[in-house]
Amino acid sequence: MLMPSLDTSIANVSLPSLGAIFAAPFQSVQWVVLSYLLTITSLIVGAGRLGDLIGRRRLLLVGILIFTAASLACGLAPTLPLLIAARGLQGLGAAIMMALTVALVSGTVPKERTGRAMGLLGTMSAVGTSLGPSLGGLIVAHADWRFIFLINVPLGLLNWGLAAHALPRDVNRARDAALPSPAADVKKPRFDPWGTLLLAATLGAYALAMTVGEGAFGAGNVALLAAAVLGMLAFIATERRVAAPLLRLSLFRREGLSLSLALTLIVAAVVMGTFVVGPFYLSAGLGLSAGAVGLTMSAGPLMSALAGVPAGRLVDRFGARRMMLQGLIGMVLGLAALCSAPMLFGVAGYVGAIMLTTSHYALFQAANNTGIMHGVGADERGLVSGMLSLARNLGLVTGAALLGAIFAYGAGGRVTDGIDPAAITHGLRLAFGSVGTVLCLGLVAALLPRRPKASTRD
Repeated sequence: MLMPSLDTSIANVSLPSLGAIFAAPFQSVQWVVLSYLLTITSLIVGAGRLGDLIGRRRLLLVGILIFTAASLACGLAPTLPLLIAARGLQGLGAAIMMALTVALVSGTVPKERTGRAMGLLGTMSAVGTSLGPSLGGLIVAHADWRFIFLINVPLGLLNWGLAAHALPRDVNRARDAALPSPAADVKKPRFDPWGTLLLAATLGAYALAMTVGEGAFGAGNVALLAAAVLGMLAFIATERRVAAPLLRLSLFRREGLSLSLALTLIVAAVVMGTFVVGPFYLSAGLGLSAGAVGLTMSAGPLMSALAGVPAGRLVDRFGARRMMLQGLIGMVLGLAALCSAPMLFGVAGYVGAIMLTTSHYALFQAANNTGIMHGVGADERGLVSGMLSLARNLGLVTGAALLGAIFAYGAGGRVTDGIDPAAITHGLRLAFGSVGTVLCLGLVAALLPRRPKASTRD
C-alpha cells in the first residue's frame, strides 16, 4: 500500500524540472502524473476481479514486479513520451497492488483484528501520499530527478520478497469447485474482457474530464463526460447479457454496499478538497508564506497517519457500523469548523478543524472497509476491494475538479494572488459547506434502518 500511494504524489514536485529538461510545456509534462492516475482508475476493478479468478497472491506478486520494472523504465527513460508510457505501466502495477492489498487482509488476518489491519493500511496510504511531495522535493533539490523513480527498485524487490515469504498460497477455488458434469463449465468463474475494456474506457473518460483543462471546464470536458455516460450505459447493457460479468449488478443490491461506496467517494472528495482549497485560503486569506502554508498543510495527512491504527482498534472493539457513523459525524463537525473556526482563531482554527476532519476520516475508512469486507464472499474479495479503491480514486479526482470549481466560483471567478481575502473566505465556505451538506445527507442515509438482505442471485 505504501509504494503506490507514495508514487501518487512523489512526481508532482518534479514537473517544473522535467519541463525544463525535456523542453516541454506544462500541458505535456502533466501527463507524467495523469498517465499514472488514469491507469489506476481505469484498471483497478478489473485487477481485483482477475485476482479473484487466478489467485490474489500470485497476481499481487506479478503486480509488484510490473511496478518495479516500470519504475526502472521511468528512471532510465530518455524522452518524455517514453517516461509517460512507463508511468502508465507503473500505474498498472499500482492498480493490482491497491486492489489486492485490502482483499488479502481477510485471508491473512483473524476477523477480530481486521479493523487494526485496515487502520494500518489507511496509515500507510496517508504516509505515502503525504511523504511523496517532501521526499520528491528533497531528491530534486539534491540529486538527479531519475532517483524519484529509481528509489522504487530496491524497495520493490524487498516488497516482493516479503510478500512471497509472508502471504499464504492461493487456493484454486475454480479447480476445487469444478463439477464432473457439463455444468462445470457454467460454474467455473471466467473473466469478462469486454466488460473490463468498457469499464476501463468509461472510467478513463470520466477521470480525463475531471483533470484536463487546468481548471477550465470546456467543450472537451463536456465531450469526455458524454463519452463516460455512453460508456456506462454500454457497460450496464453488456453486463446484463454476458454469462460471467465483471460486475454482477445484483452486488449493488447488497445491504449497505452502494451506500458505503458512495460515502467512500464523498469523503475522498472532502480530503482532496482540503488540498485544493487549503493553500489558496492559507496564503491569500490568512496571509501565510509559502513555507508556512506547506507546514500547515502537513497537519492533515499527519493526523490521518497517526489516527489509522488507533481507529482500527476502536473498530475491532466497538464494531464497524458504530465507528463508521462516528467517523461521518466527526467529519461533518470538522467541515462545519472549517467554515467558521479559521475566521475566528486564524491558523490555529484551521489546523484544529483539519485535524478533526482527517482523524475522523481515518476512523471512517477503517470502519467502512472492515464492514464491507466482512460481508464479502471469498470469491469476490478482490472485486469488492477494487471497487472500494475505485470509489476513493473517483472521489479524489472529483474533489479536485468539482470543489476547486465551487471554490473559484465562490471567490468571484478565477483565483489569483491579489484576490480579496473576504472573497477567498466566501469561496472556502461555499466549497466545504456544499460538500458538508452532501455528507450530511449520506449520514442520514447511513442512520436509516437497514433493509433485509437481498438475494445475491442475478
